[in-house]
Amino acid sequence: MKKNILITGCSSGIGYDTAHYLHQNGYKVYATARKEEDVKRLRSEGLDAYLLDVTSSSNIKKILDFITKDKELYAVFNNAGFGQPGAVEDITTDALKEQFETNFFGLHELTRQSLKIMRKQGYGRILQHSSVLGIISLRFRGAYNASKYAIEGLCDTLRLELMDTDIFVCTINTGPVRSDFRQNALKMFKKNVISKGSIFEREYNEELLESKEEKENDPFTKNSVVVIKNIVHALEAKKPQARYYNTLATHILGALKRVLTTSMLDKILIKI
Repeated sequence: MKKNILITGCSSGIGYDTAHYLHQNGYKVYATARKEEDVKRLRSEGLDAYLLDVTSSSNIKKILDFITKDKELYAVFNNAGFGQPGAVEDITTDALKEQFETNFFGLHELTRQSLKIMRKQGYGRILQHSSVLGIISLRFRGAYNASKYAIEGLCDTLRLELMDTDIFVCTINTGPVRSDFRQNALKMFKKNVISKGSIFEREYNEELLESKEEKENDPFTKNSVVVIKNIVHALEAKKPQARYYNTLATHILGALKRVLTTSMLDKILIKI
C-alpha cells in the first residue's frame, strides 16, 4: 500500500513542487489549497487535490475524516503560510492575528487533529514548515518572524511529548527559495501597512516596493529541490532528524546564531 501524505499550501512553491514530486515517486498525495481555482488546476495536472482552509477546524476535520475513512494517515506536511512584511510598529494587531491564524494556529489545529489519528494507529510523521526566520530575525519581518519562532517552540515541545512513540515531528527550516512567496508578501504589505508617513517610508520604498528580480546566479536563493531532498529523508528515514536546514543561507545564519553574541549577530543581520 502506498504511503499517504496530506500537504497544505500546494498552490505554488515548495508545497506545489513537493506534491508533484511525491506523487511521481510512489506516494498517495492529498494536495490541498485554499482557493477553488488552485484546486482545479492541481487536479488538471493529475494530483488528488482538495479545498482546505487551515484556519477552519471543521474543514480540517472533514479532510482528515475523508483520508482516514479506508486507510491510515502516514504523514502531514504543514506547509501553508504567507509573509506579512512591515515594521513591528506599523503592523496592526489585526494584521498580526491574520499572520498567526494561518502560519501558526492553522498549523497547530491540523497537527492536533492529526495526532489523535496517529496515536490511535501507533505511528506517523508530521513535517512543520518553519524558516530560517524561525532561527534569526530580520527587520520588517516581525510578524513572520514571530509566527515562525512560535512554530519552533511548538515543535520542540512536541518532540518531548512524543518521545516514547513512533510519531516523529520534523522542523523544516527553509531559506530563500524561488517561489511566489515574495510577490504574495508584497500584496499583504500593501493591504495591511500604511507606508506613507511611516518613519520607515524610505526603507520600504527601497527594500520592499521596488521591483527586484531574483538572479539565477544568486548563491543563496535555490530551487525547491533542496527542500524536497530533506522532506523525502524526513518521510523515509527510520529515525528522521528533528530539524532540517535548507539552503546555504540557513546553514550560515544558523551557525552564526550559535557562536556569536547577540550584539555581534545583530550587526550582521541589520545589513541583510
